[in-house]
Amino acid sequence: MSTAINEMNELDFHQRFRTEEDCYKYLVKLKWADGFVCDRCHHTSCTELYHRKFPLYQCKNCHYQASAIVGTIFERTRTSLLKWFMAIWQMATDKRGFSAKQLERNIGVTYKTAWLMLHKIREAMIEREHMYFLNGIVELDEAFFGAPKKGGKRGRGTDKTMVLAAVSLTDDGKPNFAKMEVIPDAKSTTLVNFAYREIAPGTEIRSDAHRSYPKLSESGYHHVAHVFDQNKRPEHLKWLHVIVGNAKKMVTSTFHGLGTKHLQRYLNEFCYRFNRRRFKGEGFGRLLRLCVNSPTIIRRELENTFIP
Repeated sequence: MSTAINEMNELDFHQRFRTEEDCYKYLVKLKWADGFVCDRCHHTSCTELYHRKFPLYQCKNCHYQASAIVGTIFERTRTSLLKWFMAIWQMATDKRGFSAKQLERNIGVTYKTAWLMLHKIREAMIEREHMYFLNGIVELDEAFFGAPKKGGKRGRGTDKTMVLAAVSLTDDGKPNFAKMEVIPDAKSTTLVNFAYREIAPGTEIRSDAHRSYPKLSESGYHHVAHVFDQNKRPEHLKWLHVIVGNAKKMVTSTFHGLGTKHLQRYLNEFCYRFNRRRFKGEGFGRLLRLCVNSPTIIRRELENTFIP
C-alpha cells in the first residue's frame, strides 16, 4: 500500500479505511515510511508479535517492543482507530470548524470522548503552526472575542478577550497566511514578543497608530502605521479585519461562543485551516501525518492548561 493519500475524496476515504486493520497498517507505513527503526537502539530489523489487538514490532537487537501508536495522539486510546480516522477526516474537510457535539453524533461516542479527540487533533495542528514565520508584508492588529459584560466598553479597554492577529500578504496584496494569539494586554513588549515568535525579522508590519506599535521599528521590523479610517483608507488592514471576522463567525456559529481558557486552541484550528485552504483534497493526509508525529495529551493536561 502506498503512503500517498493526496487528492482523496470522501468515497476514496471510506473505500480505503474500512476496518481497524486498514487503519493500523496505514499508521505503520506512516511511522516507518523507510522501514522499521528501533526507537532505542536504531536497529532496522524486527519480529512481528501478534498476541495483541494490534501487532508489536520487537527489535532483533535489543528486544524493545514498539507499536505504531506509541508517540502519537492515539497512544493509550480506548476509541477505535476507525473512529479516530473518521474524526480526522471530518476535522480536515469541514471548512467551518467541527464541534464535539457534531462528532458525538457522527461517530457514536460520548460528548467527553468527542471533546478530547478534537482537542488532541488541535494539539497536533498547533505543533505545525509554530514551525514557520510570517514574512513579506504583514498586517497586525488587536481583536476582541466574546460578549462584553452588561454596560461594558467596546474596543480597547473592553472586558472581552484580547487577541493579536497577523496576516501576511502576497505580492499582489491578497491574504497569504494568518496567526492569532490570545494576549493579556496591548503593551509594546507583548506586541514585540509576538513578532519575535511569529514574524520574520525585516518584515514590513502595517498597523494602526496605537502607541504600542512604534516599538516594532526598534526591534528589527519596518513599521508602517496609519490612523484607522475606513473612509479615507479603506484598504488599510482590510484583509486582517475580514479574516478576524471569519474567525469570530466560526467561534460563534460552530462553537456557540467560547471562554478564554480554550479560545487559543480554536484560533489555532482556524489558522491551520486558513493557511491550508489551497491544498484541495490533501487535508486528511496532511493532518493524519501531524497526528502520527505528535505526542498524546491527556484530559487533565487540557483542562488545567491555559494557552498561551
